[in-house]
Amino acid sequence: MSSESQVSRRVETPRQDPLAEMVFVPAGEFRMGSDGHYPEEAPVHRVSVGAFRIDAAPVTNRQFRKFVNATNYVTFAEIAPDPKDYPGALPKMLKAGSLVFTPPKTPVDLNDWSQWWRFKFGADWRRPYGPRSSISGLDDHPVVHVAYRDAEAYASWAGKELPTEAEWEYAARGGLEGAEFAWGDELTPAGKQMANTWQGAFPHENKALDRYERTSPVKSFPPNGYGIYDMIGNVWEWTVDFWTTRHPADAPKACCVPQNPRGGPEGESYDPRQPQIRIPRKVLKGGSHLCAPNYCQRYRPAARHAEPVDTSTSHVGFRCVVRGPASR
Repeated sequence: MSSESQVSRRVETPRQDPLAEMVFVPAGEFRMGSDGHYPEEAPVHRVSVGAFRIDAAPVTNRQFRKFVNATNYVTFAEIAPDPKDYPGALPKMLKAGSLVFTPPKTPVDLNDWSQWWRFKFGADWRRPYGPRSSISGLDDHPVVHVAYRDAEAYASWAGKELPTEAEWEYAARGGLEGAEFAWGDELTPAGKQMANTWQGAFPHENKALDRYERTSPVKSFPPNGYGIYDMIGNVWEWTVDFWTTRHPADAPKACCVPQNPRGGPEGESYDPRQPQIRIPRKVLKGGSHLCAPNYCQRYRPAARHAEPVDTSTSHVGFRCVVRGPASR
């Protein structure tokens, strides 16, 4: 966490085809949201989306390393927070670091996320579990501990952009109108694990029936109907839309215009629990490997979550899109 002036903004154009390893998604209309799950997903409403290409999988550690090596970019988690941005923060907490999932050994109060999240000094994309960890052997895993601005910087360097919430959900549905999941209406059809999610009693019991306790290599599970991987589970993904507590009813959403570009109704895009800290929040999509039936049933295309733009964690990543004529 830090003020924007402290972060290197230098970007370079990568020497590669920006459309490589991207999937074409045709223009169309779909019913976005859900009326049968969490209140922030309602109401279901009709949305039109223009054609675009989207990364076939989340951006990986290998890809992000190439970006950092080319630009000397420093991520949010690697810079100590500016005290001016966080009034009332304890001085001892104003150090570089990030939030790391740390499972308890016994059941805990599911209303208290501090029971399983720890802010670890020295945790960042290179050291995902703390200063003594590394991404050795994790080249094909999604990059994590990336704040919103980090994802934006990578997208700019790659000649791409971050998706709108509508684009993301449309792509995640894979052409299945109204299906609960990206692959149909059953979470585990015929007992098959379709995504990297949590099996067992969250947060202390992970049965790992899908073979993974944390992130998994991208493309470890079947693609959806458009041929896109990991839209559900593994890591949450950033979108450009500011957070709102509900969808607008049948409000038009163009392919390239984020919802509520000014942040929505007063106060909605900020965390009401911290009124003294005015950090805007963006919409995350897709759920993660921490989504479980007993806690966070957000392993669905319609699901959404608010995330402050200054926050990085061990279960949030991103993917990019390319719009317009170049996408065809």
